[in-house]
Amino acid sequence: MEKRLRLAPSPTGLFHIGTARTALFNWLYARKICGRFLIRIEDTDFLRSKSEYTKNILEGLKWLGLEWEEEPLKQSDRISIHKEYIKKLLDSGSAYRCFTTEDEILELREEQKKKGLPPRHDNRHRNLSKEEIEKFISEGRTSVIRFKIDEKKQIKWIDQVRGEIKWLGKDLGGDLVLSRRAMGYEIGDPLYNLAVVVDDNFMNITHVVRGEDHISNTAKQILIYEALNFKLPTFSHTPLILNSEGKKLSKRDCVTSIDEFRDMGYLPEALANYMAFLGWSPKSSDSEILSLDEISKIFELSDINKSGAKFSWEKLNWINSQYIKKMESVKLSKIICKYWEKMEWEPPSQEWALKLVVLIKDSMTILKDAIDQSKPFFLLPPIQKEGQDFLENVDSKVSLKLILNYLIERNNVKLNKENAKEIINDISKMHNIKKGILMKSLRVAFFGSLSGPDLIQSWELFSESKSDITRIERCIK
Repeated sequence: MEKRLRLAPSPTGLFHIGTARTALFNWLYARKICGRFLIRIEDTDFLRSKSEYTKNILEGLKWLGLEWEEEPLKQSDRISIHKEYIKKLLDSGSAYRCFTTEDEILELREEQKKKGLPPRHDNRHRNLSKEEIEKFISEGRTSVIRFKIDEKKQIKWIDQVRGEIKWLGKDLGGDLVLSRRAMGYEIGDPLYNLAVVVDDNFMNITHVVRGEDHISNTAKQILIYEALNFKLPTFSHTPLILNSEGKKLSKRDCVTSIDEFRDMGYLPEALANYMAFLGWSPKSSDSEILSLDEISKIFELSDINKSGAKFSWEKLNWINSQYIKKMESVKLSKIICKYWEKMEWEPPSQEWALKLVVLIKDSMTILKDAIDQSKPFFLLPPIQKEGQDFLENVDSKVSLKLILNYLIERNNVKLNKENAKEIINDISKMHNIKKGILMKSLRVAFFGSLSGPDLIQSWELFSESKSDITRIERCIK
């Protein structure tokens, strides 16, 4: 039998990292068991669902490298089918019309609150007669459809992450609402738990992998599966992503959408690699830098932790920096050039751009770092206090004058690593000046401070952009 897994996001907001990690676990396991990864857009919340969010989710999946096998299914296209199954449950006696008003429900909640009881429906209309139903309808009352839950029934399943899970019917909050309110004998728009069961069955889903916040829904859905004589899939419930305080990661933690991670300068391969380790620990590999293909070969749902996974910026940044270091420099150069274009910085040549990328890539954590680290090569940086203090040293200004004269005498020779080192060595020997003084003086001229990237490689770039002399001259005026 073909193994089939799905991601079923609601398009009510931007693609969240929690949804992305659920997608990743589904995708990885589908690859592991030679199955298929599918998409179902659960867009039946008509007030909050938006097409732009659907687009955002699908684009985010593609950016992360999580391609799906079949055309995404839209749940809203299947509402009439969902209603047919609700009618089947009504006809079989597994469901009934409930005319409890909103005011009556609020009154019930208040009574339960006073008694210290958990909120639950009292199933008061479970056994209405035909005459009672007609009376309520004639009074203009609307009804929802409720699914009967046997409070004595034990619901249990073997979860691939958590082992055996057990629930009692009495702990599910009363009979389950399957549809929204409707007039007369109409059936209102179907709700989540019913639609999920019907659509997973239609899509022949064999494995449902989702967050632990769905565990109680799974207990309810198993009852619906059984009432409709559908085959149960295998369930797995993954831990939530937590913030540094151990609470569920939310918008209050600033960055949660995949768009935001991309805009900050994280590579999709790095983010996917990091997400895989949010709650999963491989038994067969000590490496933390693994491609999706490598992870899929060793991925097991049973290796997913039961406890929540704390999000760590430090770990994400480290993984991203490793991917930047490993990236082929020509490919990285094309990416970084787009950042330069936004800043309206134009490199003298492609070769020059590539050299600069090679120079800064090992010190980058995120792609946006390229802006700050490239800036001194495009714009003249101000001389900071430590640089000004160093230039007060007589030997410093003498060093810069000697270097400037050397360059002018040789008609502003284009430098490379070799002859740049020769200039330093020659002047040091001829004028008995320490190399350290010469190099620190140049660093102040180029970067305005005593810190910066490799000096010799930088000098080669400044020479090619014809800005080394200008930078030196400003320090000796």
